[in-house]
Amino acid sequence: MIQTPSSPPVGTVYIVGSGPGDLDLLTLRAARLVGEADAIVYDHLIAEGVLELARADAEKIYVGKKSSNHTVPQEQLNQLLVRLARAGKKVVRLKGGDPFIFGRGGEEIETLVESGIPFEVVPGVTAAAGCAAYAGIPLTHRDHAQAVAFATGHLKDGSINLDWPALARPKLTVVFYMGVGGIAEICRQMIAHGLPASHPAAVVQHGTTRRQRVLTADLATLPERVDAAGIASPALIIVGTVVRLQEKLTWFTPPAGSPI
Repeated sequence: MIQTPSSPPVGTVYIVGSGPGDLDLLTLRAARLVGEADAIVYDHLIAEGVLELARADAEKIYVGKKSSNHTVPQEQLNQLLVRLARAGKKVVRLKGGDPFIFGRGGEEIETLVESGIPFEVVPGVTAAAGCAAYAGIPLTHRDHAQAVAFATGHLKDGSINLDWPALARPKLTVVFYMGVGGIAEICRQMIAHGLPASHPAAVVQHGTTRRQRVLTADLATLPERVDAAGIASPALIIVGTVVRLQEKLTWFTPPAGSPI
């Protein structure tokens, strides 16, 4: 983009992950950038309290996404980042978890590159790592899982058409993001492609926060138990024999009286 003497310098967009929910898991760099930003474009699932770190005069723009309910369509959001940067602002694009793990950070950066906008990426603790840790479920363990896979439970077209043979394998922990709405199909496919119905599985809702709930079961009974418990998004599904360790290894107890 050609600059004229009267035009402001192009600002920078910082794609920042705020972690899985507990404000203490925010990185130092993320906290500093939030405090310095001229504009903060933020999602629905950001760490509680993170916006309190912002300057009083910072522009705060909510662009949160819930299932089938997007405040701002993705392409409009991408262009919003471009406009703010071209106005010379220091822009923080604040996301839950990590920007590059089901956070659409790559899509937004593609637009920034095409528009000649400077950017940086600030990683965050992704939900799988944070929520599993607070639930007492190690994602890998020498006796249970030598590999871990992150999968989306909700594809761009709304389907759950995944590589099921690759996911339904022994000695593997699979974490499904955004999958509670399709949990019955996920469990059915994992059984159909080789895992026993008794294979351990869990759901972690509002992980790392005072609202955290953990439910453990097996693939055959998990959907019914989740429905009976009234568990909904935001929640992760964890499939693997590491779930058997949860009762022994659990350490985080949300404060009594925490809201559900």
